[in-house]
Amino acid sequence: MALLYKSDPDRGRRWQALFAEHAPDIEFRQWPDIGDPEDIRYLLAWQPPEDIATLLPNLEVLFATSAGIDQFDPNVLPDGLPVVRMLDPAIEQGMIEYATFATLWRHRHMSDYVRQQHDRHWQAHMLVPAGRRRIGVLGLGQLGGAIARHLKGYGFQVSGWARTPRNLPGITTHAGAETLDAFLSECDILICVLPLTRDTRGVLDYALFERLPQGASLINMGRGDHLVEADLTRALDSGQLSGAVLDVLSEEPPAPDHPFWQDPRILMTPHVAAMTQPDTAFPVLLENLRRHQRGDAMIGQVDRQRGY
Repeated sequence: MALLYKSDPDRGRRWQALFAEHAPDIEFRQWPDIGDPEDIRYLLAWQPPEDIATLLPNLEVLFATSAGIDQFDPNVLPDGLPVVRMLDPAIEQGMIEYATFATLWRHRHMSDYVRQQHDRHWQAHMLVPAGRRRIGVLGLGQLGGAIARHLKGYGFQVSGWARTPRNLPGITTHAGAETLDAFLSECDILICVLPLTRDTRGVLDYALFERLPQGASLINMGRGDHLVEADLTRALDSGQLSGAVLDVLSEEPPAPDHPFWQDPRILMTPHVAAMTQPDTAFPVLLENLRRHQRGDAMIGQVDRQRGY
C-alpha cells in the first residue's frame, strides 16, 4: 500500500521523513517516480496527473495539499473518488495573519504613506477608530470564521456572509442571497475568502462593488477567478473603491504588461497568505488515512456536487 505525493519536491522530502517515522506501513512515493501504479491507494497532490483513472487504477482517496480544491477539474476525476481538502492548522494561522496585515494596511492608510515616502511628501491622514471601521468577511467557513473572530479582537465592527446560516458570537452574520445587499452596504473593507464554485466565479464584479459604501477597500484571499479584474480597475478609477490587496489573480504570475503591476492603489502578493506545512499538516493527514482504513468518515471530505 502506497501514497503518491505530487507537489513541491522540497516539502516532499519532509513529508517522506514524517511517513518514515510515524507511518512506516504506508510507502511514500514522490512524483514522477510512482513505481508500480497498482500499489498506490492514496494521492496527495496540488494537481493530480492527467488520466488519473487509467494511471492509478486502485486509487481510493485524493487528498488536496490545499484548503481549497478548485484547482481540480471534476470532469477528469473518477466518479465516486473521495476528495479531501487539507485542514492544516498552519493554513488557518497564515490566513489570519494575512487578513490582519491587509486589513491594517487599508485601515491605517499604509498604501498612502508608501506613496508619500516615494514622493518625499510628509502628510498625516486622519485615523478612524477601529470601532468605527466596518469589516465584512465574504465566506464564513472554517477560514472565514477564524478571520472574523480574530479581527473582532481589534475592536472592529465585524460582519460576515455565508450561503447558509452561521452562528459566531459577537459577529453579525448574514445568510443567503437575499441578505447580500444588506451585508455589502455595511463593509468599509470587504475580505473575500469564498470557495471558488460555479456560483462564485466572477462574484467580485462592478455590480457588487457598487453595493459597497463609496471608498471601500477590497481584500481578495479566495481565488483569482472570484475577481473580474477590469471591473476592479473601473471601480478604482470611479472612486467607488479606494484600494485593494490581492493575494490571488486569475493568471499567476500576471503578465509583465498587466496594469496591476503599476497601479499604486493595488498591493499584490504572490499567493502567499497561507502555505501547507508538512509538520503541522501531517497529523491531520495521518488521522484521515487511519480513518479511511477503519472505514470511518474522513475530516474535510468535499461534497463534489457543491465543490467544497
